[in-house]
Amino acid sequence: MPVLLSNRYGGPCHICLDLFIKRAEELLCLAGLEGHELSLLLLDDPAMQEINRQWRQKDKATNVLSFPQGLDDDFDQHPMLGDIIISIDTAHQEAIDRGISLHHHLTTLLVHGFVHLLGHDHERSDHDAEEMFGLEHSYLQALATRRTKMVKLAINVDHVATLRQARGNTEPDPVTAAAIAELAGATGIVVHLREDRRHMQDRDIDILRKTVQTKLNLEMAAAEEIIKIALDLQPDMVTLVPEKRQELTTEGGLDVAGQIKKLKKVIARLAKKNIPVSLFIDPDPAQIQASKEVGATFVEIHTGRYADASSEEEEDKEFELIATAAEEAYEAGLRVYAGHGLNYVNAGRVAALPTIEELSIGHAVMARAIFTGLDQAVREMVDICRFA
Repeated sequence: MPVLLSNRYGGPCHICLDLFIKRAEELLCLAGLEGHELSLLLLDDPAMQEINRQWRQKDKATNVLSFPQGLDDDFDQHPMLGDIIISIDTAHQEAIDRGISLHHHLTTLLVHGFVHLLGHDHERSDHDAEEMFGLEHSYLQALATRRTKMVKLAINVDHVATLRQARGNTEPDPVTAAAIAELAGATGIVVHLREDRRHMQDRDIDILRKTVQTKLNLEMAAAEEIIKIALDLQPDMVTLVPEKRQELTTEGGLDVAGQIKKLKKVIARLAKKNIPVSLFIDPDPAQIQASKEVGATFVEIHTGRYADASSEEEEDKEFELIATAAEEAYEAGLRVYAGHGLNYVNAGRVAALPTIEELSIGHAVMARAIFTGLDQAVREMVDICRFA
């Protein structure tokens, strides 16, 4: 069931083409048309206006157009269902006006165009409109959002160091834990060097910088002492997080919008050493835009409230905030990670979001490792990410 996508849009909006193709393929399956081809064309307003003028005698841009090719007596055998054309410029403005993400609105337009290809037309009569919009709603409800590529998994080894520091000796060793995690399939190692050195020590990160074979992500506060260490260490990336001495672990996202000037300077200093920066933020549109403004390469969406939800309703609400924030960050040109509180029960749902490329998980894996061993614990979480 091939979906033929032509992207002729050259504007500033960032679109997850994998997600768009996946949803089109799922529509063909839902309609029982797996053997048909569907052509998708993405373009800007001037190009859409020209097509609309040429084929519909309407000299203006519109959001979506459909051109069916298979509505004849041989429809069941016809290889081409038709063409759906979407203007990203118009779709983007409509998404802003409605307060929704661009990807969410693109899915709505895709479904609308697809139902037109099936022969429905809301302009024929009120009955036809009711029937068409009912079918659109059912397709939107049924569409899966599963990703087309496996999300990466970074393992945080801070809790190994916490256990070591509780006895003040040399075991267990977070450096050894990092090596085992990599061998078990982790694609990155995360360490948080706190100002009070409550778990990871300077020696730990020095050795990890020399031994990590995948990617070393140094979590840190934007404190001068730690910034200097990062500039000297040159990890593969840095994640700036809020830090309070009285907290057990990082709680809540960084207030980027409230310290734009300071964070711009920190990120610029790290950029001179070619160290990309991620900002650990709550799923908040204001923080996403601020992260883009200060020059971050990544954002890590804080999943703590989702993980701590006490009811299914609350969990669904927090998950939707994460999903929307991930799409908004992607559309802003940021690479998107997620983490905090994720475990073997709730991680799969977040891992399935196609705009998130990596999860950062520590405590749940280390807790499982007490019973199964670290290698097995990491492999189980890798499998959750693989099959999400």
